[in-house]
Amino acid sequence: MTKAGHPHFSDPCHGFLPGGQFVVQPTGTGTLDGLRFAVKDLINIAGYRTGGGNPDWLAASRPAERHAIIVSQLLNAGGQLIGKTVTDELAFSLEGVNAHYGTPVNPRNSAWLPGGSSSGSAVVTAAGLVDFAVGTDTGGSVRVPAAFCGIFGFRPSHGALRMQGVLPFAPGYDTPGWFSRDAQTLRAVGHALFPAGKVRPITRIRLVEDGLDHVALDVARDIRHGAAAITTHAPVRLFENMSLDLFQQVYAVVQGFEIGQALGERIATIRPKFDASIEQRFAGALTLREDDYRAACETRRTIAAHIAALCPPDTALILPVVSQRHLNTNADPDLIAAFYAKTLGLTAVAGHAGAPQVQMGLPANVQRVGLSLLGARNADLPLLDLAVRLSMQAGGFDGC
Repeated sequence: MTKAGHPHFSDPCHGFLPGGQFVVQPTGTGTLDGLRFAVKDLINIAGYRTGGGNPDWLAASRPAERHAIIVSQLLNAGGQLIGKTVTDELAFSLEGVNAHYGTPVNPRNSAWLPGGSSSGSAVVTAAGLVDFAVGTDTGGSVRVPAAFCGIFGFRPSHGALRMQGVLPFAPGYDTPGWFSRDAQTLRAVGHALFPAGKVRPITRIRLVEDGLDHVALDVARDIRHGAAAITTHAPVRLFENMSLDLFQQVYAVVQGFEIGQALGERIATIRPKFDASIEQRFAGALTLREDDYRAACETRRTIAAHIAALCPPDTALILPVVSQRHLNTNADPDLIAAFYAKTLGLTAVAGHAGAPQVQMGLPANVQRVGLSLLGARNADLPLLDLAVRLSMQAGGFDGC
């Protein structure tokens, strides 16, 4: 590892961790030559401690002996790492709030929360401090902040990228993900990470029509507006025989039990001081029983088969990942609870299917929610190619 000191460049949106600005030079050349990136504080960097967004967790951690595999791949492809970013505590939030390090400021509108848990990575990308940034996505932690900050975000197929060196949360759903301000950079990162191979293009785009029944009216209008310009085939209905509530409930049980398995022992040892809302979530997760988990896993397999039948490899489904255009920084608990109840069901679609999903960015002056497109499992590069095609589409398509 080569360090170039600890620079102190401007960070007006407070996306970087305090003291988290440093430089690791590229180790090779490739598709990311000349691009700068940052990583979420769940991802190991050799010589630095991974704190998971919590000071007590940080204090109990040792400096990493080596980079996370995904970081090594990005450095080898020519990327330059310039620091670590703020995360919601141990990734257990979609809001973007961190009571210890401060809430990163959404560059799109300072009165809005940035979304989480990869809040800092989204913010430093949206603010132009990096060309791309890496986060993690279990239940929407890349896709939600991408939507709130108006940038591109990508959750790859589960298992497509190696998680060594990334702090686990719920391993059955966990995956790295990344942000950029343009689709070309989003795809370039994918080419640095995925093995080259023959790519079957996506030729059909369909709207998940009943997904719009579970979002605010303005979000439904946003999605219909963008979808009208790009859909190629008739809409589908995903939630008729399996409700959104079922998607959310199964996700909550599987995630919660796996959190206990992955983090419970270490939480009991470190006894970190969490923000009250985070502490309550962990307390609930750590009570889940194995028999409930096994039953939920069985239902998850049925859900995954249902999704796969509607989304074969040549198809992308338009499906929102947020139920609200934004959450204000002073949003009351009831509104936040309502946001979670709907949003976690929507984001769980990709999670249950292990499928990739791309959140499309928007021009800075557009206040709508950008489209999200779900692909078939392992159709990652075709979905990234589709994102580039749509962003360059003639006729001024601004739904991306």
